[in-house]
Amino acid sequence: MHHSEAHFQTSETFLLSAVLALSGGFQDAYTYNVRDEVFSNAQTGNIVLMSQHLMEGDWMTALHYLFPLLAFALGVFVAEHISHRYKTSTRLHWRQIVVAIEFVLLLLVGFIPTQYNIIATALVSFACSMQVQTFRKVHGYGYASTMCIGNLRSGTESLSIYLRDKRPEALRKALHYYGIICVFALGAGAGGICSLHIGLRAIWISSLLLCIAFGMMQKERR
Repeated sequence: MHHSEAHFQTSETFLLSAVLALSGGFQDAYTYNVRDEVFSNAQTGNIVLMSQHLMEGDWMTALHYLFPLLAFALGVFVAEHISHRYKTSTRLHWRQIVVAIEFVLLLLVGFIPTQYNIIATALVSFACSMQVQTFRKVHGYGYASTMCIGNLRSGTESLSIYLRDKRPEALRKALHYYGIICVFALGAGAGGICSLHIGLRAIWISSLLLCIAFGMMQKERR
């Protein structure tokens, strides 16, 4: 089946998904480089590091990884409730509400000094999880805009199916996933470089990307 741009809500288009993935990669590189080498998106990495520090008896360092985990879970919870409560809103699409909250949180993070890194990383993780809960499809394919492992698995599975069955749809699907991974990587690279040169306020570049995403959703259908 051929997927055309017109068949999908703005939130499912590749262009918007790419802007969100760019922002997602940027956020992860920012918290790692500027905020005590804690991941905002890659919670698997946080669990590994938290567990290691707990077993070493380093409880305070372990907390630096626990708070982003808890914040990530809370963000999913809040985004799900926003979706339920504002599903029929006519003034703003509920996804725009989520992006607006994410924008404000990341703006605040840029003002938080380094001695409160634990709060900054928790806020970024909260924002990330709201995004990953809210934007889950690109052209009808389930994906994640703030992490890569699921996209890599799905893309490679589709590529394998294409190589075996020569189905154009499978290749199109694989290219969508690999495209999102490449954009995420670009965002992460840019996030790392900007973090090293700009410092704490580098996260505002991610806020700018979210402004673009918000504007792109003006014609979003319910």
